[in-house]
Amino acid sequence: MNEKARLESDIAALGPWFHNLRINGVQTAPDHFLGDYPSFKWAHFQQVVPEDLRGCSVLDIGCNAGFYSLEMKRRKAGRVVGIDSDPRYLRQAEFAARQIGEDIEFKLMSVYEVEKLKERFDLVLFMGVLYHLRHPLLALDLLHEHVVGENMLFQCMQRGEEEVAELSENYDFFDAAIFEQRGFPKVYFVEERYAGDPTNWFIPNKAAVEAMLRSAGFVIRANPEREVYLVERGTRHPMAEAPPMLG
Repeated sequence: MNEKARLESDIAALGPWFHNLRINGVQTAPDHFLGDYPSFKWAHFQQVVPEDLRGCSVLDIGCNAGFYSLEMKRRKAGRVVGIDSDPRYLRQAEFAARQIGEDIEFKLMSVYEVEKLKERFDLVLFMGVLYHLRHPLLALDLLHEHVVGENMLFQCMQRGEEEVAELSENYDFFDAAIFEQRGFPKVYFVEERYAGDPTNWFIPNKAAVEAMLRSAGFVIRANPEREVYLVERGTRHPMAEAPPMLG
């Protein structure tokens, strides 16, 4: 078996892959139902991440097969840590990083355990995770409390209207009409499955994504693509309690 055939065999044995990586000329998911994912999506917002990340630490939460971790290393990031709660994805990520020759630290860990890292990172990537969580606001609170040092690159699937209404700080108890206004923050709960995935629990509209980020203490600095935000760590909502110690 030649080298390429052996690589193809190893990639197939680790499948199925959700990230279509290019490992020494071999694609890991060339028939992905979304196309060349996540490369095609990254192309729309990569400009908000500095080209030169030398000296920066990066945490990639829900790293999957490591596409974004690898991209951060290509931008010369210093320490890159990728975490995921799925052992199969971590095996893929470790394999890809080894084959490509990048030094990335991968850990089997859920977002609810980030306190254990005992470190704040210059850049946190939280891409495509929130809607898979039973406790999305808790996750955002934990990130703010424990690991986001400066900036976070955030992506969440959205459904519903794209408008974001200008809202008052308070409304009368009997003003029920506000909840029907287009652009009011709404989060749709999926009891069973969406797109065949039983972990698609909460799917917000655009207004809800932005409101949840602000409530958790993040300041929106850029929105280069509908679902993607670059946010900065700010001050949490005054009524938002500090998250519990889960370790």
